Amino acid sequence: MKIVIGGQVEKKEIERLIKELDPTIETVVKSDLEAAMEMKTGKADYYFGACHTGGGGALAMAIAMLGRKQCETVSMPGKKPKEENVIEAVKNGKKAFGFTGDHVETAVPMILNAIKTNS
Repeated sequence: MKIVIGGQVEKKEIERLIKELDPTIETVVKSDLEAAMEMKTGKADYYFGACHTGGGGALAMAIAMLGRKQCETVSMPGKKPKEENVIEAVKNGKKAFGFTGDHVETAVPMILNAIKTNS
């Protein structure tokens, strides 16, 4: 599995956490545009991105390149990630996930777990 990391904040932290949780996952940190292109061209399986709102800078390019149906805002300011929503998003075929920088420690393991058990 290859995860491309875009978004505006916490890119290295997201990569560190993914590697800590599962060292077999290939990760690459890119600009938003490059990350979205990796997804569009099939060079990556999933996109993770963080910003201050969870959907703007985290997912804007992914939404533009992949379409809204492929993307999920996992958290927003004042709205923590909910496991049942993440599981449902993965089951529905979402491939790009955005969340706020302050929810990295919760969102990343939740998304990875949902991907491993529901895709």
